[in-house]
Amino acid sequence: MAAKVFIDGEVGTTGLQIRERLMGRRDLTLISLPEARRKDAGARAAALAEADVAILCLPDEAAREAVALCADHDTRLIDASTAHRVDPAWVFGFPEMTAGQAALVAAASRVSNPGCYSTCAIALLRPLRAAGLIGANLPVSIFGISGYSGGGKAMIAEFEHGEAAGSFIYATTQAHKHLPEIRRYGHLDVLPIFVPSVGQFAQGMVVQIPLHPEQFTGLMTDLHAALADHYSEGFVSVRALGDNPAREMPQALNGTNRLELAVLGDAATGRVVLSATLDNLGKGASGAAVQNLNLMLGLPADSGLV
Repeated sequence: MAAKVFIDGEVGTTGLQIRERLMGRRDLTLISLPEARRKDAGARAAALAEADVAILCLPDEAAREAVALCADHDTRLIDASTAHRVDPAWVFGFPEMTAGQAALVAAASRVSNPGCYSTCAIALLRPLRAAGLIGANLPVSIFGISGYSGGGKAMIAEFEHGEAAGSFIYATTQAHKHLPEIRRYGHLDVLPIFVPSVGQFAQGMVVQIPLHPEQFTGLMTDLHAALADHYSEGFVSVRALGDNPAREMPQALNGTNRLELAVLGDAATGRVVLSATLDNLGKGASGAAVQNLNLMLGLPADSGLV
């Protein structure tokens, strides 16, 4: 029997992308509410109760309310908001993060989908921490650029209707919502400095972490080996050492659920830039949710994904 899936918030940017990836699949049945009832608590509660798995594509407070609506039934949840990302009662939905994480996701009743920026940063940091190549007290600096679709419908309209003045840097107060999860799952004791920016393109993302040789143990080759050994399967891959293109293209993986890592820099001086590229609406949001859904339902992780 096909599993029943309800996307609570299906008309938002992430929800629409998830729905697009699930449409036409014979192993799933999508539960949908008419437009007039999408904010009706009773209708939402009934849809949540009917579903085998519900995916919450909602603001944080609305996501918490949806969880409360599920208190009396067995619906399993994937939350795409920030609300539960560092809650120990929820499994962090980055299956490739560490050995056994995919199994934890598969068995979970509550899965918190990672943020796009944090997926990139954690993917780079976690293996290096596990290998002892960087310390927990490392004062990490993270820089990134994302397509404007990451800002949701309001920012999309701002850029596509010509209201945006151009690319910009934001979150300079160092209170970005992804920082707690980067610290927790990157196994850092110190909150990183994080400088994200929005580019004049719809989707795609590059995140980079610079390191001086005094900030890590070993050589540039050791950093690359640790990443390559860690990601031997799944949607995460590591580019060959020395693959230093003239430009890092944020849109390179658009339309996919892939995450590509690279160790860039100058071997002679030991100055390194760790780099991660993904589609902020793919592995950074909706693709990751579909991957987690597949695991929770015991289906191939790549069903409906490329």
